[in-house]
Amino acid sequence: MIHPSGRPISQNDTAPVVLSAAASGLVDFIDAQGGDVDSIFGNCGLAPEMTVAPALQLRLAAYCALFEEAARQTRHDNFGLWFGQQFSPRDLGMWGYASLSSPTLGSALENLVGLFRYQQSSSIMALKRDEAGRMRLEYQILSPSIIARRQDAELSLGQFTNIIRECCGRHWAPDEIQFEHPRPADWRQHEMAFGAPVFFGCATNAIVFDAALLKRPMPGRDPKLLAMMQSCLQSLGSRERPESLVDRVRGAVRLRLADGAPTLEQVAHALRLSPNAVQRALNDAGLGFREAVEATRFDLSRHYLQQSQLPLSEIALLLGYSELSAFTRAFTRWAGVSPRNYRQTISRH
Repeated sequence: MIHPSGRPISQNDTAPVVLSAAASGLVDFIDAQGGDVDSIFGNCGLAPEMTVAPALQLRLAAYCALFEEAARQTRHDNFGLWFGQQFSPRDLGMWGYASLSSPTLGSALENLVGLFRYQQSSSIMALKRDEAGRMRLEYQILSPSIIARRQDAELSLGQFTNIIRECCGRHWAPDEIQFEHPRPADWRQHEMAFGAPVFFGCATNAIVFDAALLKRPMPGRDPKLLAMMQSCLQSLGSRERPESLVDRVRGAVRLRLADGAPTLEQVAHALRLSPNAVQRALNDAGLGFREAVEATRFDLSRHYLQQSQLPLSEIALLLGYSELSAFTRAFTRWAGVSPRNYRQTISRH
């Protein structure tokens, strides 16, 4: 993360990771889309061979960057969406087999959630019931340093939808899909892929479906295989990595920006800490609370400005500004150029 002044803000010593099984088949998929495999992987600091060792740990930031770079180089903006749609749950390795060998869909999703910490760190999955009695399978990366994560969200919900389709049939469709990122240009492809209404700019990424489905038996239920996969995953050790309090503060700020710049008290309440504890942690990192908010806005603004379909007025709202003029003044102060000029500059590269 970069401070608006240009100096780097320190990161955790232990970077979040994901098992490489989540990228199974990516090399062939890039080839099919006309991409340069070596260039895409090389630009992200990864080797293509890393995707064929399902228990290998990849840095989560590099993994997410890999799909963003693939979308950029192949010029397929919905690259992650379609990669997730064609992804077989069995290719998720032990995590996928643990889910598929569960007795019912409900237990399959509970195992998916319960074993997630062995698959990926600095992220959350949850299975909840909403106010209307429907189920929500939620997923979100928590690491605030991973700004560009749209492709990951879209491929992940596709992968999870295919687990439900293993039980309910390949033409099954959820009640709705929710994504945290802004609506992309060709968003109708998302409704076509999931066969359901798709909403953007939500609090988290989620698959919403009928709770009655939880009782359905899984066609591949196998108690012995389930026990074996659970044991193998647990033997790898948890992928959970401790997040610094500064990272948690930045994450809480990001989640609340669309409602306006949050106050220190609001963020402290969300983290169940005192404002003084939050302020002390930021001071130890050489930051004030306002600086942390502005640094988060600066990172997000540069990411949003790369998305040509987003009007500047919408970017201002996403960053918590009530008026475009306020965003323009702030960004010009940070970057030395206006948002419009910045966008024109990057579009030429």
